[in-house]
Amino acid sequence: MPVAFTGAAQDPRPPSEVDVGLGVFLIPLVTQSAEASPVPPAPVARPSAVLLAAGRSIRMGSDKALLEVNGIALWRRQRDVLAAAGASEIFLSARPDQPWAETADGFNAVVRDVVPGFGPIAGITAALERAAHSHLLVLAIDLPRMPAAWFGRLLRDCSAGMGAVGRREGMFEPLAAVYPRELLPVCHAAIARGHRSLQALLAAAVAENRMREHEITAAETPWFENWNERGFPAPKSKS
Repeated sequence: MPVAFTGAAQDPRPPSEVDVGLGVFLIPLVTQSAEASPVPPAPVARPSAVLLAAGRSIRMGSDKALLEVNGIALWRRQRDVLAAAGASEIFLSARPDQPWAETADGFNAVVRDVVPGFGPIAGITAALERAAHSHLLVLAIDLPRMPAAWFGRLLRDCSAGMGAVGRREGMFEPLAAVYPRELLPVCHAAIARGHRSLQALLAAAVAENRMREHEITAAETPWFENWNERGFPAPKSKS
């Protein structure tokens, strides 16, 4: 049975405030001496992962996590996508009033939003606090066409302190992305200021070279279809 985790102490390193024109976020700055040699990017190994399933599913009328895709509960399908993408630990972001989450297998722990009802940023923050590894794969429950291959493409763009996110038509796709652990202070600061927008947070992270953008191709676009209302056609492909 998964163990609930409600949060951890914030990163004790002193941050600096950077105004990027999209809101002030806390971004720890790394300095090097003039004699220091650049460190070549290190490949990302053994990422952590989180399945975001704490939404209320108001438009759907029932918990989306329990809908079936090709006879498989959506939470199982998404869990398997993260496992196939190479995640060495997988967390489930869920609410206390979702009883199925307490017995869902294949997860290392259930994490609770650091601020209940604050949206996806709260679940991502809770998972970053708990993550044992340098990068966190984030996947929303309502992306039933998303394959593991997408995360493989993003991980190739990642390195130490650098994550990756898809973008199309000028907007980021924050709920199928790879977040570096270094963004934890940024998330804490955004929540403390009441900022829910992952678009603004990611714009700041890209500007500060914390995230790389991957332009989503026409072939990849169907992977980002949301299942928010009844009647969405179940995909035939699996991860």
